[in-house]
Amino acid sequence: MKAGILRYLYMIQPPPIVLSFAANDPSGGAGIQADILTLASLGCHPLSVMTAITVQDTAGVEDIVALDPELVADQARAVLEDMPVDAFKIGLLGSVEIIAAIAEVISDYPDIPVVLDPVLASGRGDELANEDMVQAIQELLLPQVTILTPNSLEARKLAQEDDDDEQELSLDQCADKLLQMGCEYVLITGTHENTSRITNTLYNIDGILRADEWPRLPASYHGSGCTLAAAIAAHITSGLPIYSSVYEAQDFTWQTLKAGFRPGMGQYLPDRFFWANDSDDNKTTDKQTTRKNVSKD
Repeated sequence: MKAGILRYLYMIQPPPIVLSFAANDPSGGAGIQADILTLASLGCHPLSVMTAITVQDTAGVEDIVALDPELVADQARAVLEDMPVDAFKIGLLGSVEIIAAIAEVISDYPDIPVVLDPVLASGRGDELANEDMVQAIQELLLPQVTILTPNSLEARKLAQEDDDDEQELSLDQCADKLLQMGCEYVLITGTHENTSRITNTLYNIDGILRADEWPRLPASYHGSGCTLAAAIAAHITSGLPIYSSVYEAQDFTWQTLKAGFRPGMGQYLPDRFFWANDSDDNKTTDKQTTRKNVSKD
């Protein structure tokens, strides 16, 4: 009897729903597949809107074909008119026209939080966004973004403006510029910095909210940024504030990387269902992480 009531309640109260805009990844490491795996692992129902078709494996991206922007918008509007969406997660975009289409769609839902992972290049360095796309992201998407999650290379590229001199901006300066472009929060990840430990720093208009340090793992990973952004979206839907969602998402992502595997000849893939493995190696008690809370939420 009790089990029947629980099943009934679940039917009338669905899990949190997150709509992901991203490209496909045939390797299953990044893109829409990474978002689906991450969101499902964290108890969300993922909706997937395809922005582009890619030819890639664990080593890199060989080709990318952007979809028709009207088709992208139609995919999103179909599910948005059918289901209550709790968060948007945006990844690889494909073209200026697609950026404009997505910006128009999400502008109709200003109360839904937006997590943007600005995928500008592959892990191998393949360019996935040209200068026109960067400008479109700055002008059309950033003013609507709740939290932006660039790595340090992406932060510097997005923050650069025509009137900037050739001097490289510090990450604090990048965050300040990106916030001025309209983001509420910016989380800059330090994976690409030459440091023994990785520091991820969360900013808002008042400055640094938190800086979290994580042990640098020895492998190179495909899809870590997608995993982190999708995990933030998932935790936001649970009612956690941004400050806490960011830490929980980092923790989840670090665990997926620690349990990662190498199915091909390129990078390792995160194991988004690490918790399903009973091995002691994957228990969260072995995190060995350091948190540094430098301000209050």
